[in-house]
Amino acid sequence: MKDASFKDFVLDQLRGLDDIEARRMFGGHGLYQDETFFGIVHQGRLYFKVDETTVAQYRKHRMKPFRPNAKQTLKSYYQVPVEIIEDTDELLEWAKTAIDCQRRKG
Repeated sequence: MKDASFKDFVLDQLRGLDDIEARRMFGGHGLYQDETFFGIVHQGRLYFKVDETTVAQYRKHRMKPFRPNAKQTLKSYYQVPVEIIEDTDELLEWAKTAIDCQRRKG
């Protein structure tokens, strides 16, 4: 199963952060740090929480918001570029920003 191995890869890339876990949700997995929901793994893609201060960095990479189906778009979660996912240090920074984003919203 492609999604399970991708989820495991993402979790491995995020091992530098404390208390990260993936929980099953809408056909994919939600990423949490403690109880803070900051990311989505869905159909072999990774999405992180964004807000008005962080969305530009995703758009700069031509990334799109999360669309679990044709009728629904979650504009508060954007796809993380592959080159960021593959760079552990960069991915950790993007993840910390997504976690901060969600906590500010809190």
